[in-house]
Amino acid sequence: MLLRQLEYFVAVARERHFARAAEACYVSQPALSASIAKLERELNVTLINRGRNFEGLTLEGERLVVWAKRVLAVHDGLKAEAAAMRSGISGSLRLGTGPTVSTTTALPVAAFCALHPLARVKVSSRLSTTELLRQLRCFELDAAIAHFDPGERSGLEVVPLYEEQCVLLISGKQLVPAGRTITWAEAAELPLALLTPDMRFRQFVDNAFTSIGAAVAPQIETDSVASLYAHVATGGWASVVPHTWFHAMPMTGTMRGMRLVEPDKSARISIAIHASAPGSAAARAFLNVAVGAPLGEGFGFGRHDAGDLDVDIDPTAASPAAGSSFVA
Repeated sequence: MLLRQLEYFVAVARERHFARAAEACYVSQPALSASIAKLERELNVTLINRGRNFEGLTLEGERLVVWAKRVLAVHDGLKAEAAAMRSGISGSLRLGTGPTVSTTTALPVAAFCALHPLARVKVSSRLSTTELLRQLRCFELDAAIAHFDPGERSGLEVVPLYEEQCVLLISGKQLVPAGRTITWAEAAELPLALLTPDMRFRQFVDNAFTSIGAAVAPQIETDSVASLYAHVATGGWASVVPHTWFHAMPMTGTMRGMRLVEPDKSARISIAIHASAPGSAAARAFLNVAVGAPLGEGFGFGRHDAGDLDVDIDPTAASPAAGSSFVA
């Protein structure tokens, strides 16, 4: 069995099309098909349902493609480890994040690149937690930063980083009570633009409204926090965003933020990598940077940061959870 056969098989499973898989592998379609047929003979199973076109993986193929991805990931890790021993971490780190943490992710990425200047980082920043988990387990990502529930951590090494707090983002045109805080019940009465329901932060927001007996139906839903800012800036909607975005994206015009209370809600953000050993050298190096490097004030959002935002943020909220050594 050759690694090339596994690469071709994984490519067909990913592309779900023989011609596109052949193009992605820089090989002719007959050569790709012959290689996969040889793999099937060696394994003594049919991996792909064939007709005039690709008709999906067989049950055996669905199970064995996971093994194929694992073998290829180990092979890539072996090459990366050898390269790291020669000249330090190089190659690409594939990092996934949810939309709410896409800006704070820049801090550990900057520290990682400073320590490993030969490395490259590819960030996918608008993935749902479900998709992040799938890609991590299928070795399509090396690391992910998001919220992970306890039941979602099987096969992963998960380390907490910091807590997101919920803040109401409004423009001066919205009629809201005076003060630096607003209750969830008061926020439920406003026209809202929110993240899409598949995003974990949106699920926190929905749970907060549900806990006080409020049912909200946002007129606008988007998978981008930046898009939420743009909609709020028009004066037509309010939104709920994590407090970390006030540091990353300054207010424009009459926009301001108000801390959401009654109840106080926060979401723990963690970094996850595949738990297999030895695993990706780049992923392990990035995790060590993220939880161990002194990143200065980057995750600290105290009152001095929110002085003109009408938002009273707990200075410890964006500092790391227990076990992490971020400096806030």
